[in-house]
Amino acid sequence: MPNPSFGRREALLAPVIGAAGLMLPASGSAQRRGPPAEGQICSTPRDATARTQYGPVRGYLDDGVYTFKGVPYGADTGGENRWLPAKPPTRWTEDFHAFTYGPNCPQTPHDYRAVEHTFLQQWTDGFLGEDMLRLNIWTPSLSGNRPVMVYFHGGGFSFGSSYELASHDGAQMARHHDVVQVSLNHRLNVLGFLDLRHVGGAAYEESVNVSMTDCLAALRWVQENIARFGGDPDKVMIYGQSGGGSKVTTLLGMQGGKGMIHRAAAQSGGGGALPGAEQSQDFARRVLRRLGIGDTDIGALQKIAWKPLFEAGNAVADEINGPRGPMGPALTPRVGWNPTLDGRVIDVRSFSDVAPAGSRDVPFMVGNTSEEGMRWSYDPQEAQWRADLTKQMGASKADRLIAAMKAAHPEKSIRTLAYGVQGLMNRNRVQDMVRMKHAQRGAPVYQYLFQFQSPQLGGMAGAWHTADLAFCFDNVARCAQGTGNGIEAQRLGRTMATAWATFARTGNPSQPGLAWAPSDPVRCQTMIFDVESRMADDPEGRARRVLLT
Repeated sequence: MPNPSFGRREALLAPVIGAAGLMLPASGSAQRRGPPAEGQICSTPRDATARTQYGPVRGYLDDGVYTFKGVPYGADTGGENRWLPAKPPTRWTEDFHAFTYGPNCPQTPHDYRAVEHTFLQQWTDGFLGEDMLRLNIWTPSLSGNRPVMVYFHGGGFSFGSSYELASHDGAQMARHHDVVQVSLNHRLNVLGFLDLRHVGGAAYEESVNVSMTDCLAALRWVQENIARFGGDPDKVMIYGQSGGGSKVTTLLGMQGGKGMIHRAAAQSGGGGALPGAEQSQDFARRVLRRLGIGDTDIGALQKIAWKPLFEAGNAVADEINGPRGPMGPALTPRVGWNPTLDGRVIDVRSFSDVAPAGSRDVPFMVGNTSEEGMRWSYDPQEAQWRADLTKQMGASKADRLIAAMKAAHPEKSIRTLAYGVQGLMNRNRVQDMVRMKHAQRGAPVYQYLFQFQSPQLGGMAGAWHTADLAFCFDNVARCAQGTGNGIEAQRLGRTMATAWATFARTGNPSQPGLAWAPSDPVRCQTMIFDVESRMADDPEGRARRVLLT
């Protein structure tokens, strides 16, 4: 799991892995009653209003897409609500103006001195607050029965938000692919994962995994309300990238998610060596001791500022876990800001030990990018790269790995190849998850490799961690700083977004002219997304297998 003392960049590069109520009567016609004024693309018509079980929400119409941002699916989690399961929002009667994104969970802001990454990914921090149980919806109509695509953001389980990256915007998926797109914020880091049963009693039984129960609360909200936004609650796809991929695989193993998930995709993440209950209990007790807070003083924890909480947790996690190895995600449980195998909310290490039984009938997509380890400040010559790998894995393995990578991609620079080592490690994790899913003999598993090389920054960055998002969200133009928005990128964006939407609709990501076969652990059939997308058996297989020896 991501080391909580790492910065945002490291957390991104360490992929591992509700309330009921009576539905209010439907409002009037959900369709646009007439075109906007001449030349007007964005408008706020009265009929851009949907009635949820908590009250009416009014959004806006943007070039044919009904857009709702910052819609509450839970109450404020601050103060006395800290570490308790999500409570329903307070009902309202007047229109809730869902025009802007809501708060993000308190977290460490980006380091904008990393200018190359900021340029490529177009980061934004938004604003922070504990009233963060909000979701965003994009739909082409408020009536109908469309597949619903629910996206979980990355950043490990510590950072990030539903709108952190420009690529997360869901308008193009609704506009061009006839789906209802949803994204959400939820509790993270110390606010989402701290075992306080021994402090607050039975009410805090789920505190160690409250971040994940927030995700379940959002899915319940979708089940109960999405039909009022033109969505089909019986056709819900969950997907996420990096830490979001790990949220997806965790949700697939949670009994509380049963029946609410019909397709799933984990992108550059998934699985995870979750710690056990005793480990997380010991961690929480040490955090309280470091803060000087008594073992029964839940009130002090509800009042303390976020930053000292977070810093104390980071320090204790470092003491317990020790340093992370240089070669990616830990294979042994590490305490800190991640889910816990508590036997109550989470009772299986989903897609780490096994594909959980509840996911048997859920079609699954899994894949990664080729240059997952892109860190612009790392610009080695071959001798330095060889020395760095030798230190990590020994001279013999380093020599074999470099030879295999150079033979497979003679067109790539040493710098770009060096970024690809993490990608190969992720390829091995993808094969693990394919093997587990295939062993269920149930719904199919599809795998992909995204290796479109960005033309930006001299073409050296390759297909970095998160590069695929601009394409699967059909946001190639919006994310031109990373994609270049050339003809080839535009074509690939249409191809990938169509595959994701088709998978949400049918459980099979094939499309006319591009059949996508399910994968098995022997052939490792893989869709390669590139200038020319195509199927191949076990791409990068020779190089990835070096890492297994």
